[in-house]
Amino acid sequence: MPSSAKLETKTIHPIREIAELGPLILDKALSIEEFAALSARYPDLRMEREKTGKITIMSPVKFGSGNRESIPLIYLGAWWLLKKSGKPFSASAGFKLPDGAIKSPDCGWISDERLAQSPDQEVFLPVMPDFIVEVRSQTDRLAKLKKKMKNVWIKNGVRLAWLIDPYAEKAYVYRANGEVETVAGFEGKKLTGEEVMPGMELPLEELRIEEQ
Repeated sequence: MPSSAKLETKTIHPIREIAELGPLILDKALSIEEFAALSARYPDLRMEREKTGKITIMSPVKFGSGNRESIPLIYLGAWWLLKKSGKPFSASAGFKLPDGAIKSPDCGWISDERLAQSPDQEVFLPVMPDFIVEVRSQTDRLAKLKKKMKNVWIKNGVRLAWLIDPYAEKAYVYRANGEVETVAGFEGKKLTGEEVMPGMELPLEELRIEEQ
């Protein structure tokens, strides 16, 4: 006799699935328009598009990483409230590279001069920010982040970029001239906005991992 049992169905919860599995890469390449539609459909997910159309969906970070990622943005926001120059932005902002890739740093700042090049700001901006920050989370590969700093941000026009690794207590300062400075140890150390953002400072001690 044929079985009367019903087939089981499974409801997919994108945020929960990605949190458990880690970053996911979609099989199908998407156009920029399709990527924009996907981003609008799942605004809680952080996604990036490669120039080939490959889409990577990043997993939500754990609380400690999320807290550390927020600290540079807090200091950036405090600096901006005093200067009221340019615009700060969070990890949800996407930037369209000349090759068609769309990337997002953890936070950053773009000058009024560069913003003027893109009157429509309700899009993936086709101009690069002046300054960006990437904070390494537990699942991030340092080598991949370093490559992103050089080949994505600096190569395409970012003037100053910070890569902060709380696990090794190291920070890497990337400058437009190709120079990379390594800052070892967080105690008593701070990063500055240099000539790009005069007066901007970030005490690295604020990003230390608290001992359990």
